[in-house]
Parts: sequence; C-alpha cells; structure tokens
Amino acid sequence: MDIDRIYIDPVDAKQAVLDYCLRKGALAAGVADLAALERIAPPGHRPSDLMPKVKSVISLGVGGQTQGAWSVPAKAMGYFGSTETRAYTIAYGAAFFIESKYHKPSIYCPPDMDNEKGPRVPLQSLKLHAEVAGIGARSLAGDILLHPDFGYMYFASIFTELELPPDQPMAENPCPAPSCVAMYRQIGRTPCQKFCPVQCLSGHIDEDGKQAEMHYDMAACAEMSQQYEAVPAMLAEAMAAEDDGSREAALFDPDNKMLWYKMSVGSGGLLAQCFECMRVCPIATKSPEADPIRRSIAKAGQ
Repeated sequence: MDIDRIYIDPVDAKQAVLDYCLRKGALAAGVADLAALERIAPPGHRPSDLMPKVKSVISLGVGGQTQGAWSVPAKAMGYFGSTETRAYTIAYGAAFFIESKYHKPSIYCPPDMDNEKGPRVPLQSLKLHAEVAGIGARSLAGDILLHPDFGYMYFASIFTELELPPDQPMAENPCPAPSCVAMYRQIGRTPCQKFCPVQCLSGHIDEDGKQAEMHYDMAACAEMSQQYEAVPAMLAEAMAAEDDGSREAALFDPDNKMLWYKMSVGSGGLLAQCFECMRVCPIATKSPEADPIRRSIAKAGQ
C-alpha cells in the first residue's frame, strides 16, 4: 500500500486530532498558522528549524492548579503548583496517534532550552504556538497566556507533516480583567504588578481598558524563581570560598539545602516556584472553568 497516495480529509483529521487531545485531558487545543509562526519566530527557533518538513503545529493546554492551591503559602505551592508534565504527556501521545492513524511523521515538540543559547532561550516558543492557535492571549503578568474560560494553563505542542487547517488567534484578550483596570485607575498598578515579589512587572492600560504596554524583567524573575540558575551560582560561590566555614555555609545554607533535596527527588519545583502574579489574577483564579470545582459546576449546569 502506498500510504502517500491515501487521501486524508484535512478537516476530519484536524477534528480527530483535537478530539484526541481533549479526550486525554487537554482543556483547549488548536492548530497554529504555520506561516505566521515562521514569520514571527526568530531564525533558529522556527518550526521548520526543528522539523524541516513540518506542515502543521498543534497546540494544547491543560488546567493549572486546583482551586485549593491558591490558598497555600508560596513555599508549599512551589512543590505542586505546576501541571505542565500532563500537557507534555498528551502531546507525546498525540504524535503517536497521528503517525498510527494517518501515517504522517510527527513529533512531540520538546519544551527544553537551546543548549547553544543558554537556559533562558527555548528551542521553540510553546507560548507563541498557543497564542497563534487561539488558545491563549498574552497577559500583563510576564506575558503569561490566559484563557477567558480556563484561566491559567500549561501548553505543549506537536509538529507534524500532516497538513491541517489553522485556527485564528483570540479576537479579544481577557487581560486585563475589569477589576484589574479599576485598580490600575486608582493606584497605577494591576494586582500582578503590585504583588510581584521582585517587582519585575510593569506596563500601561489605555483609556479603553486594554493593554497598551507591558514590561517584564525576565532576569529579575529568573534570579528568584528559576532555581536551576541558582545551582551553578551557589557552586561558584562555594568554590570561591576562602575557608572551609564559608564553603560549608554556601553549600548547606537552609535555602540551598532545599535545592539538593529537590534535585534528589526530581521535584518539578526546582524549575520555577513563584506563582504570586497568578495567585492575585482574577482570570487565573476566577474564570468560569479555571479549576476542577468550577469545571464540575459548569458541567453540571449544562
């Protein structure tokens, strides 16, 4: 059988792939416009740089925290706040689904960093894929993507040689929420800007209550939350110590001990553990289906 000659209806195939993603636990899924991604992404980080014969980029999002997670202290939330691995598992399965059903080469897009560019530059922008696919819009909180129904999600992508019709980006951005606009009018800051522990967020809201400008100090954020960057800095401090006491203090400081613990148990909290901007975000915490409780109530009301 010549599989290259088998006709595949692109609309039916798209529906089947998206249905697979939703059935496996994604809250939202869509297909990004490949031409737009190729135009926007910088050289070396375009989909075709990773998969030369790519025809479609599929993006999916899974739910973030449970409702209860937003009420716990920051030091606890760092251990269980992330659900990103669920998204990666679904994307990995979707790549196998496409190959087994449609016989088209597919890959789960790695969410990892480019080893030639450093720990702050990803191989691909999963956020860009999701935004162009219409399942998230950029917020004032460090460009975190938000969805009007599901709030805060984690995203994953699949690249495939199966050609699928693309979706469109969201027509309306849910950020800023009306309450955030009201707060900005009073004090010149939104909740995420006010409560960021390192004050890495700033920006402006225009007269129509829309985002006019957003600034995100990635370095300040990363130095506090991206603990994989803290590990080499701590080791460098220990190696430069002038005496055994200083070296021991650098390695076994109570905060640094937690790094060793997280590494030994493989805790996802090692990668990032600050959710304070999302804790005070009404879209992240109060959207109609932002957490399992709200989703179950919405489902019961259908």
